[in-house]
Amino acid sequence: MRKVILTIIVMLFSIVLYPYLIFSQEVIIPYKTDNPPVIDGKLDDSVWRFAPKITGFKTYQPDYGHIPSEKTEAYIAYDNQNLYFAVRCYDSEPDKIKASVTKRDNIFNEDNAIFILDTFGDNQSAYGFFLNPLGIQGDGIINSMGNGDMSIDLVWYSKGTIDKKGYTVEARIPFKSIRFPNKKEIEMGFAFARDINRKSEQVSYPEINPKGGSILSQLKKMVITDIKYERSIEFLPAFTLNQSSSINEGRLISDGRNNNISMTTKFGITSGLTLDATYNPDFSQVEADAGQIDVNLRYALYYPEKRPFFLEGKEYFEFAGNTEDAPLGSIVHTRNIIDPILGLKITGKISKKNRISSIIASDESPAKEKDSDGNLLHPGKKAMFSIFRHKYTLKDDGYIGTIYTGRDFNNGYNRVLGSDGRIRINPYNVFEYHLLKSYTRESDSNNITPGHALGIRYSYYSRRYIFDIGYQDISKNFHTDTGYITRKGIGRLAAMGIVAFYPKSSIFQKIDPFYWSYHIKDKFSGLFETFNLFCLRLWMPRQTMIRFEYIIANEVYKAQKFNTGGYGFRFNSQLNKKFFVFFMFRNGKRIFYDPDNPYQGKGKTISTSLSYQPSEKLRSSLSLTYSDFYKNSNSEKIYDYTIIRSRTTFQMNKYLFFRGILEYNTYRKKMTSDFLLSFTYIPGTVFHIGYGSIFEKIKWNGKSYTDSNDFLTTKKGLFFKVSYLWRM
Repeated sequence: MRKVILTIIVMLFSIVLYPYLIFSQEVIIPYKTDNPPVIDGKLDDSVWRFAPKITGFKTYQPDYGHIPSEKTEAYIAYDNQNLYFAVRCYDSEPDKIKASVTKRDNIFNEDNAIFILDTFGDNQSAYGFFLNPLGIQGDGIINSMGNGDMSIDLVWYSKGTIDKKGYTVEARIPFKSIRFPNKKEIEMGFAFARDINRKSEQVSYPEINPKGGSILSQLKKMVITDIKYERSIEFLPAFTLNQSSSINEGRLISDGRNNNISMTTKFGITSGLTLDATYNPDFSQVEADAGQIDVNLRYALYYPEKRPFFLEGKEYFEFAGNTEDAPLGSIVHTRNIIDPILGLKITGKISKKNRISSIIASDESPAKEKDSDGNLLHPGKKAMFSIFRHKYTLKDDGYIGTIYTGRDFNNGYNRVLGSDGRIRINPYNVFEYHLLKSYTRESDSNNITPGHALGIRYSYYSRRYIFDIGYQDISKNFHTDTGYITRKGIGRLAAMGIVAFYPKSSIFQKIDPFYWSYHIKDKFSGLFETFNLFCLRLWMPRQTMIRFEYIIANEVYKAQKFNTGGYGFRFNSQLNKKFFVFFMFRNGKRIFYDPDNPYQGKGKTISTSLSYQPSEKLRSSLSLTYSDFYKNSNSEKIYDYTIIRSRTTFQMNKYLFFRGILEYNTYRKKMTSDFLLSFTYIPGTVFHIGYGSIFEKIKWNGKSYTDSNDFLTTKKGLFFKVSYLWRM
């Protein structure tokens, strides 16, 4: 009897562990060299003859586990100071390879060769190094689900060449540019991947498959030994000059000249932990945010973080337990730190299983706020931000985390603290949660208002089926000064199901109908609302996707329930090497979000863009966004809103480009122009000179501004920036 029971137990464990066992891997030993290769995009250096040749790539898009249509080979080597990799991408139609000379991180609609490196081998995050066929770089952080955050810029070196058999890329990554354990023998996870643009085909080594669990847990293992750890010390001085003019009674008046000198430093406390400090930082953006429709909004628009100081380590603040489009979008959204005068940040690993990230910043923006008469509201006062994040890693991509955020200003404060976590039950099933508590005190009160936000989520992911269900509960008084939240006082149950079909067709690569819904109880009114999306997606070569959707929905606003159902269509395609097109249309019922008198309406939204690349160095795009609203009771048009944006870039080489942007907002009757000449040698060592203007359809009649058919220049400015990265 005991033997029978033992046999059953062994069989059950075998069933559970089988997916892990089939993806267990032998270890790759990269070649250690004393003669480093010349990074020229050619495989004629002796190091590549001795380095292990990596073959056996398999597809993961549009389907898993197939033999790729094109052959790929990869190599890894290293010395005491650098890691080297090379990828040979054969192509039966080399004239159809899509590549351009462009700026960094602007290569993701082209052919790519990719190197993924999990330096700590803990399946939590990995560096992603992307190269187009001409060696132009993209880089970022890839999380355990395979999603990339391309906002960081690392210092590394690369070159690519195209020939009659395909293309070759070659790269050198200084060890001082990445974090890793400081020990004699280091085991890292790695993968190579390739994106064949015109075929909508992505391949990888090792094979990536849902049977293996999270993407990072399927990385191949490699061992490198006796590398030299050099403590990273960086200084980044920067000088910025701004000179602008603004309109006053119909005339442009100089706002004066603003000179700014700043210093940012980076110090490697250990090989895995880094301290960053910045004083009087220049956080000016070399490109203004693209215009968004900013009328009839229930909540504030979201703008992504672009400032370098806050970007590194940003992935540490991602949190678990959220379903698709959840109201609590982020706990840490650093654009809430508007104008910091001083910032400190610690990011990295403090032990094998413990990661931390912390930010302290003093924000001067409250001191610049003015009342309607132009008087300062809080002269000389600053807001203090304090943020701390800790993660304890578990098996596979699991972790248990804690977080604290705080903002203190003028005797008031907001504090948020809590825990979150992810547990991978087996390769297909994942459980997540978050539990947060907030405490808020206004500046003019001694009362402390508590609030909470909790979320749980279960997801199942396989080749054929995807299922996701979760619940979030956000109290009426939950508040976060450091995060981004679109709605409070709700209980929300959300679910999604996708079924994928892989037809044997030269036209359709994948067809996946899906259903997504959420059901909300509004705690302020006690009313319920629902959202149900029925969707069909068709995937084809040339990055082509067609999507049809139908929505049955209603929404509660100010204790009233409104119909928000409708239908939509989306299409995007890389028509050929020169043209990419995108089109989205949605029509349906809407709400006019007047807090005093909301009412039912209807309207449509159109978003379309066309990108044109006539040569490797020149590209242009034209986009249009349109939205309108009609009152339901009498079909009166309340508004129509159009934003037209044109962007042209000429890239002289991989370092130097000129870019011009024109944008016209028909609703605001405003046009903006933005011109930039930019030189970037390596991230941090840059030179920018830019000029921008704002034009409005108004005129000055001697007493006030009135509408006009002609444009009047209302603001213009010139800026100059130079910075130099000094690495020790």
